[in-house]
Amino acid sequence: MSSSLILSVITFVYGFSAILYVAAWVFKKDAIGKTATWITLMGIAAHTAGILLRWVESYRLGIGHAPLSNMYESLIFFSWILTLIYLIVERANKNRVVGAFVAPIAFLAMAYASLSPNINDRIQPLVPALKSNWLIAHVVTSFIGYAAFGIAFGISIMYLLKQREGGSGGRLLALFPEARVLEALNHQMVMFGFLFLSGGIITGAVWANSAWGTYWSWDPKETWSLITWFIYATLLHARLMRGWRGKRLAYISIIGFGAVLFTYFGVNLLPGLHSYGK
Repeated sequence: MSSSLILSVITFVYGFSAILYVAAWVFKKDAIGKTATWITLMGIAAHTAGILLRWVESYRLGIGHAPLSNMYESLIFFSWILTLIYLIVERANKNRVVGAFVAPIAFLAMAYASLSPNINDRIQPLVPALKSNWLIAHVVTSFIGYAAFGIAFGISIMYLLKQREGGSGGRLLALFPEARVLEALNHQMVMFGFLFLSGGIITGAVWANSAWGTYWSWDPKETWSLITWFIYATLLHARLMRGWRGKRLAYISIIGFGAVLFTYFGVNLLPGLHSYGK
């Protein structure tokens, strides 16, 4: 069985777990939520095996590189790290409702990678710019940051829904963690993501210097990465120095994830040094 087939199957596993998380929230059934968690755990185990198998397949083809080099592989990795971080958050907070807002993101990333006709899932040789030891460090740190921001996005949506109903909400929103817990968790995820995004930008700059002879060239991907960094830096600064709380920070978090998505997808429509990552 090929890695692409395994990862395609995982798409439907994550889709099923997302449906179960939503059902557990809507119908207030803890048994459904537990089932969703177990299916997600089995899914991420198979997901891990699929990524490792793709890495092995790369060596069998005589190419030999980590599966992090194009849009397909990066989407697969993003979904994997998002799911892993979410499961850690779920275990730490003992609340599965967050899964109803995060699991669909993992599913959509996998679905786009596996089902979109515009995505090439073949293992291909690295272009010269990617033949560097910095590949893994840069991609891993960047996508850990993106995944944390994705979870913060889901939590921000939950926070705004909770506050819209006066802090307590109706039958469904009553299952959410308290607003102060959601706000604290949002801040933790943003802090975590910001540290790794910073690491991604730094490793990317060092890599760019070795590949192109300059640390920064104002390529669209670089520019939008910096814009994303400034959005989250503004959120953290406003909270720490200005004492901002609540809805304003949730809105900034949502805007920040919008910038992440544009950095990831939108700039590929523009000519630049990163045009190989499609």
